[in-house]
Amino acid sequence: MGLFRLLFWIALIAAAFWLWRRLSTKKASPRNQQTTLPMVRCAQCGIHVPQDQALQAGEQWYCSRAHLEQGSKPGGH
Repeated sequence: MGLFRLLFWIALIAAAFWLWRRLSTKKASPRNQQTTLPMVRCAQCGIHVPQDQALQAGEQWYCSRAHLEQGSKPGGH
């Protein structure tokens, strides 16, 4: 009976330690989160790209220089 009680207390302490570690690491994780970038849709092909990588012409956004040139030509849209 004494062995069962000892194993019970060891398991209880291990579970409490595991729970404490899990909760303490959750609080530290927000500083490791990546920030999300705004996405824009290419007016030519419709693909979504990060805004800092897209090219803008007026109100339109483009994924590449080729699509920017195609979109700015008359009838290119």
